[in-house]
Amino acid sequence: MPVIHITSLSDPGVELFSSLTEAQLCDRRLVESDLFIAETAKVIDTALDAGYKPFSMLTDEKHLYGTAAKVVERLGDIPIYVGTFELLKDLTGFPLTKSVMCAMRRPQLPSVKEVLKDARRIVVIDSVTNTTNIGAIFRSAVALGVDAVLLTRTTCDPLNRRAVRVSMGTVFQAPWTWLDGPVSSLHEYGFKTAAMALTDDSIPLDAPILKTVDRLALVMGTEGDGLSQEAISEADYVVRIPMKNNVDSLNVAAAAAVAFWELR
Repeated sequence: MPVIHITSLSDPGVELFSSLTEAQLCDRRLVESDLFIAETAKVIDTALDAGYKPFSMLTDEKHLYGTAAKVVERLGDIPIYVGTFELLKDLTGFPLTKSVMCAMRRPQLPSVKEVLKDARRIVVIDSVTNTTNIGAIFRSAVALGVDAVLLTRTTCDPLNRRAVRVSMGTVFQAPWTWLDGPVSSLHEYGFKTAAMALTDDSIPLDAPILKTVDRLALVMGTEGDGLSQEAISEADYVVRIPMKNNVDSLNVAAAAAVAFWELR
């Protein structure tokens, strides 16, 4: 385990971490990179359990021999860069309470067919660009028994640093991949689709017919505009969450959790 003490974020080998600041998290070019960043010992541990391969780690000395010690034992012969707490804080502009970051290699994603092989309840995330919401949706999906996650290409990267952090590592546990065809292509795999949207003919989330569907894909749209008219018109069902007090909608992550629980 080569431990390399650094004094600057421009030191050789550290540029990977210093170039992925919070302000750059939504840069879609990073999706094409071979690497992503996982933060906190717990999240890194979950990634290792799921078979993800580490590339290098950045931490401070306190955590190297503290909370990250057991994770470090699992990393093998990769470089471990160690800096001061203040130096690491400059990466994000705020103190990192765990001060542990690991660059990991992206896996080869499975095909849609492989992801859906044994699935009965899935979620399709369409054009959701808020990384916090992506992480929260993954966390709810794993916790509430959703079998797989599909994402349209207009959705942000689930291996984005913030999304991984918010998901608490569940992004490594959920089978997921990109959906390049229309949502209606899921009919080929025996799925019916339920679009979450407010329309005149939408049915309530607790409508009995939804419980009778053997393979159901729940389609969640972007935070502001919701699903496109095309996605809604192609859906087998349009579904709404019944609400009170003139509230017409929930944040997409909250709505997803409610829907996952009801349709599990």
